[in-house]
Amino acid sequence: MKKRIILSSQQTLIVNMIEQGYDKTAWHGPNLKAAIRKVNTRQAVWRTRTKRKNIAEIVVHCAYWKYAVRRRIRGDKRGSFSLKGSNWFSVPEKLTIQQWHAYTDLLEQEHLNLLLALRDSSWTGLVKRFDNNEKKAISCCLGIACHDVYHAGQIQTIKAAQKSKK
Repeated sequence: MKKRIILSSQQTLIVNMIEQGYDKTAWHGPNLKAAIRKVNTRQAVWRTRTKRKNIAEIVVHCAYWKYAVRRRIRGDKRGSFSLKGSNWFSVPEKLTIQQWHAYTDLLEQEHLNLLLALRDSSWTGLVKRFDNNEKKAISCCLGIACHDVYHAGQIQTIKAAQKSKK
């Protein structure tokens, strides 16, 4: 029988915020998952200008930071992200549909892994300091919700710029 996890009201609030930023309906407009829903491979690698980030790079960046927050919550070792590197990753100038789906699937999986880590953590564990610094896990959880909303807006802006270039 599956163990039922009871979340504190604070944890429930944090989970709801993270889910609204990523894939649940919210008042602020498209969340991250909605922003990338109908993006094709050409759109995913298009840049507003040289050296600007494209949608595919933003997707991988968001997946990485979900991983980083989860890793900190669980106390996992660094370097276990599925791609080599950190923060911003290079993507091919032309993507296959399989590559694009691999990036969006990575984002989805890291989101689910983060939620599982949050649900498995105690409230006490979320409010203590970690990594020998001033950050608390709860701050990173709130931050990841804001991070998703920020990048959803960025992706919407890139898509609007693409339409205006046609």
